[in-house]
Parts: sequence; C-alpha cells; structure tokens
Amino acid sequence: MAICTGCSLLCEDIEAAEKDGALTHVKNLCRKGHGHFQAAFTERTVPMIDGEQVDLDRAITKAAEILKSAKSPLLYGWSNSTLEAQAVGIELAEKLGATIDDTSSSCQGILMERILSGKLPTCTLDDVRNYADTSIFWGSDPSSSHPRHLSRFSYYPRGEKRQKSYEEERTCIAVDVRKSATANLCPNYYFQVAPSGDAQFMEAILAVLEGKIPRVGDKKKMIGLGSILKKTEWGVIFAGLGMVYSLQEKMDLFEKLLARLNEITTFKVVPMVGHYNMRGFNELLLEKTGFINRVSFKDGKPAHGPEHSVVAAAKTCDAALIIGSDPFSALPFGTARALAKVPLIAIDPRRSLTTDGAKVVIPSALSGLEAGGTGVRMDGVKIKFEPIMKSDLPTDEQILTRIMEAI
Repeated sequence: MAICTGCSLLCEDIEAAEKDGALTHVKNLCRKGHGHFQAAFTERTVPMIDGEQVDLDRAITKAAEILKSAKSPLLYGWSNSTLEAQAVGIELAEKLGATIDDTSSSCQGILMERILSGKLPTCTLDDVRNYADTSIFWGSDPSSSHPRHLSRFSYYPRGEKRQKSYEEERTCIAVDVRKSATANLCPNYYFQVAPSGDAQFMEAILAVLEGKIPRVGDKKKMIGLGSILKKTEWGVIFAGLGMVYSLQEKMDLFEKLLARLNEITTFKVVPMVGHYNMRGFNELLLEKTGFINRVSFKDGKPAHGPEHSVVAAAKTCDAALIIGSDPFSALPFGTARALAKVPLIAIDPRRSLTTDGAKVVIPSALSGLEAGGTGVRMDGVKIKFEPIMKSDLPTDEQILTRIMEAI
C-alpha cells in the first residue's frame, strides 16, 4: 500500500505498483491524487544557478553561500515537506538567525492556533466516521479540495455507531457564499452567506439557540437549522478558508458558538487544511518555540509577530529559501515581486513559477512517491510513509542537512 501526499487526507489505501521507473498499476486515487502521482513524470526540475544547469553539489554549495552571507534570511514554505525536513529547517533557521514562516501564515493559521492551544475542541476523522451525525462544511468544499473526504470519513461511510445509510443517520450542512459541489449534495441544508457575512450568520445561530428570532437569513430556515443543531448527538464543523478569511479578527465569535453548542451537545472542529503537512509544521514549531508560525531567530531567541510573516519579511529579507510551496503563484503579487528581488533558493521536485524565478534551483525527490517520511493529517494524526519508486534525487531532509553542514 502507498500513501498519497496530494492533500492533507494522506489516504493510506492506495494500491500502486512500479516497474522500471514507471507506475504500472494504481488504485483508489481520487482525481487530485492521480494528478499528484502523475507529477513524478512531468516538469521535473534540474539543479540550476542563474538559469544555467549545474551539478547538484554546486547548487547546494551556492545555496549555502547565499544563506551564510545573508544578514536577514527568510525560510518559507514547509507545508509540502516531511516532518523530518521541517525539523532540520527549524534548526537551520535557528543557526542562521533567520525568519521562518509557512503557508498557514496567510491561510489557516488563525484557526490552527486556536485548535492547537485547546481553545477550540477537535477530534480525528476516524471519530467523525464512527460517531458524527451532523457535519457542517463551513466555507469549505471537500468535493473539490479533498475528493475522498465525504466517502472515507464525513458523509457516506458506515462507522462504529453510524451503521445505517447516510440519508438516515447523517446530515450534511453547507454554509458558503456560493452553491458549491458539496452544497449540491444537501440542497435542503445549504445556507448562503454574503461575502464577509459569516460573523452575522454565527450571531443568527446563537440567537436561534437562545430561542430568539434571527436578524439575518430566512428566519424559518434558520430556526430549522437551530432545531437540527439541538437534536445533534455528535457534530463536527469542517472549517475552511472561506470562513477563516471572512472572520479574521472575529474568530472569538466562532469560539463562542462552539462553546454554546457544546453546552447542548457534542461539537468538534476540524480544519480543512490543504497541503499535506501544514499542520505538522505548526505542531513542530509550536513545540520548539511556543508559536505555530511567523517566528524570527534574529536575536538568538524566538520572536513572534506579524512583522515576521512572509508578507512582511519578503520586504526586508536579503535572501530567501523556499521549500514545499510556490509563493509566486499563491501569495499576493506585491509579496512575490519583493521575493523576486532577492537571491532566491527554491527546493522543489517540480517546475513552478517560483523555481522559474529562483537564482538557485535544487531538485528533490517527491514525498510519498520517491521519498519516505512522516506527515500530519488535517486532524492531527501522524502518518508515516515509505517511497514506492526509486530515485537518485535527495530528499528535502538530505538537502537541508547538506546546506546546514556547508554553512
């Protein structure tokens, strides 16, 4: 069995066979996982310096020289790297006195911080499969982002307590600004919110739970939602980027809603993390520094704050190492432009906009396919995986170790 690192579900039931450097048989992959596995055969990177191909040793040596001479280096990405590579990366940041940040800084970090600190109750996906009778997909669309989420854990499967058909024992609710593919599965329980209207919607739910008339939405439908929530035996909210971006500094309202729901019944929160090991980095950095992201080691001890986010650090750093992400595609144009002005080192198995703009490119083995390691699923469960294909390329961990040894 192979493990797919195409998203944060880290599906463990993938059947794959390899022969002469090619996959001859693959089973149980979703469309997203299939694309991830195909990535092993397309657009692979080669070691480069200033656009010219060089040998791997020279590229690693050049990367070490750039980082060693930098006064304010930035190490960014990490969400598509193994726990082992992340641990070396944090050690490297400490050695360099660098700023280190990951993709959660501009997406799920504000939610993940509350989950890891215990402010929001959480659970595993196995708990959801076994016990949940109500699943709320809030600002998330797993049918598109995590295609096997509904079938493996949250809606269709039979669990320890939920043995009957999903139509009998499971209720699916979607809260979103538009009718997503997931919302189409539960048209009678789709609640449309206006952009940035999630806080108002939460206030309306709280009002209904207190027996009051809600101020927003279809009042009859909102009262019906309140009845479903009160009758729920074991519920879970799958919080996505839509909700996180909408709430921002009003995340305390979400904590208030969960606290109220748990006075009535059992309700948990699971973050709909995208990258396969974003949560792993957050947990590692929290254990090391007390913070999940946005950390600077410049003064010898970890400092945390918005000034150490990738958006801010991109404007002040004099060198950057990018690994496990593609900020030129994912971050605001101004941030990408700032990063493009400094010597950029990109460690990546595949070509991207970031590798195209990097001064130094170091190819690496694809995690889960060509490299083993450990990842943390969106629900906090650690998953260890072994490579299923042979590769002469070094792993992320090996590359970072060699860079640190050369500094």
